Amino acid sequence: MCLLVVALDAHPDYRLVMVGHRDEFHARPAAPLGWWADEPDILAGRDLAAGGTWLGIGRDGRVGVVTNVRGADALVAGAPSRGALVPGFLSAGTPAPDHAATLTAGSAAYSGFNLLTFDGSCLSYVTNRPVAEAETLAAGLYGLSNARLDSPWPKVELARQRVADVLAGGRVVPESLFAAIDDRQPAPDAELPDTGIGLEWERLLSAPFIVSPDYGTRCTTLVLAGRDGGIRVEERRYSPSGETTGRTVIAFHTSRPGYLGG
Repeated sequence: MCLLVVALDAHPDYRLVMVGHRDEFHARPAAPLGWWADEPDILAGRDLAAGGTWLGIGRDGRVGVVTNVRGADALVAGAPSRGALVPGFLSAGTPAPDHAATLTAGSAAYSGFNLLTFDGSCLSYVTNRPVAEAETLAAGLYGLSNARLDSPWPKVELARQRVADVLAGGRVVPESLFAAIDDRQPAPDAELPDTGIGLEWERLLSAPFIVSPDYGTRCTTLVLAGRDGGIRVEERRYSPSGETTGRTVIAFHTSRPGYLGG
């Protein structure tokens, strides 16, 4: 993912609300949201170049999401795929804080990443830039992009506030959460971060929803984890021009096999 808003215990109906964009080169192949044939307890889209994912959910209600970190020291030659971090957590079965603490020990081997993990109870955050850190997060609303959690990038602050407004309104309508982060206006130059990629790229990537012929927002994913154990996941996919090309909705219950819908 490249822009994410996460709400933990911020709504009476939901333990966790998560909505975010995956930004990537349009030429990089990916499979849409679905249960994986080789790991049938994992529900996720899939990067077909490296085999991992940006966001995934387990049948037991575990959730993992990863973003890359931008910066001069972010890339490590020959590093393992950061897309393996999410299925690694979903398959581990360990509490999120324990998994986060263990991951920090070997995190220097990876290129820069942020990882959020939810085990049904605890929400943990791990980063390896600028140093390896792990934290168990309190109830609240968080924004994440390609820097540390809650870094005050314009698109992070805008998306977090708009999602906060939706949650404060009472009943959560998925369409309202998708609309909250569907803003295609770049930030003013004076507000752009400097991550070492040049002004043209900083401008392009500053919009919450990125539209360009070669690189942009490929999909948006919404996760609603109800207090009753119900999980609803929706993925919307887009063309290089930002038009919706596909939609997948899957709902299930952590205590009962099979779908509630999908």
